[in-house]
Amino acid sequence: MAKTPLGQEFYDYISTGRLVPDWLMLRLLKEKMVNEKRGIVFDGFPRTHEQVEALDAWLASRSGFLNGVIFMNMPDAEAAARVKGRSVCTRCGMTYDTGIDVSGQVFQCGTCSGALARREDDQPEILKKRIMVYGDQTEPLLSYYRGNGVLLDINAKQPKRDVTIQIAMALKSVV
Repeated sequence: MAKTPLGQEFYDYISTGRLVPDWLMLRLLKEKMVNEKRGIVFDGFPRTHEQVEALDAWLASRSGFLNGVIFMNMPDAEAAARVKGRSVCTRCGMTYDTGIDVSGQVFQCGTCSGALARREDDQPEILKKRIMVYGDQTEPLLSYYRGNGVLLDINAKQPKRDVTIQIAMALKSVV
């Protein structure tokens, strides 16, 4: 997305561990989703109370509703440990779990042979900030969605295969 002016604005926030401001997220929602007629899956949205209100209003204006909100429930320390090994292909964007080993050796992308690198927002100091922002702004939204009966709590501390199965089952239950 960083190849467009809108994408560059997003990148400027994300690369420093900051949440994308509500006005920018909502601009993206309005610009990119205005003609969407099929179902939509959001990843990492909404993250603030204002975004929840705007999403609810947007869905209501389209006679739509949320079927479910998946919460990937995992302790902060576990999330940080998983992010430590994450890398992304600099050419095609494919994400890998163990693309960079402890010695710093860089592996190649299995899809396009591009070099793998860490995401800027996965650096320890930025990740720490992201976790704090999540606790302050996003975690409080869980009670709202739980109260609306749409929160699907996934135990994300399990092995990835089990998490994937849990997500698939949760999605089947709301579609």
